[in-house]
Amino acid sequence: MVHATTVVEDIDILAKARKAVSEDYKPSDDEEYMSEKQQEFFRSLLKEWKNSILDAAKGTLRQLQDGPIQEADMNDRASSETEWGLELRTRDRQRKLVSKIDSALRRIDQGEYGYCEVTGEPIGLGRLIARPIATMSVEAQEQHERREKISRDD
Repeated sequence: MVHATTVVEDIDILAKARKAVSEDYKPSDDEEYMSEKQQEFFRSLLKEWKNSILDAAKGTLRQLQDGPIQEADMNDRASSETEWGLELRTRDRQRKLVSKIDSALRRIDQGEYGYCEVTGEPIGLGRLIARPIATMSVEAQEQHERREKISRDD
C-alpha cells in the first residue's frame, strides 16, 4: 500500500522538475513527435526529477546518520519510529522510481522513448508530461491493468 503523503511528495517533486525545465520550452502537438527538441525536453525533465529524488534521499541519509531516535516518552518514540518507517518506505519506492527514470533515459538514447512498448504507437505528449516514465499508451495500460485484475481475481 502506498501512503498518501508518499504520492503527494512524488507529485510535488515531479511538478518542481517539470517547472524547472519548461520555462523556455514545452512540447507541442504542432511539432514532429519526438523531435530532437522534444527528446531533449524529456531528457532534461527526467534528469531533473532524478536529481530531486536523489537530493531528498541524501537528506534522509543525513538525518539517519545524526543518530537514533531519542524521545523519552514511549508514545513519542513509537510515533517517531513509525514516521521513520514511512520515510524509509518512501525512499525505497523512490529508489525504484530512479531505476525507471534511468530506463526512460536509455530509451531516449535508443530512440524508443515516447512509443508504446506493446503497440509501437506514440504514447502522447500529455501522458508523457504527466508521467515521463510511461512505457505504454493509455489504452495499452488499461488493457494491462484489466488483465492483471482478472488474473488476481482467479
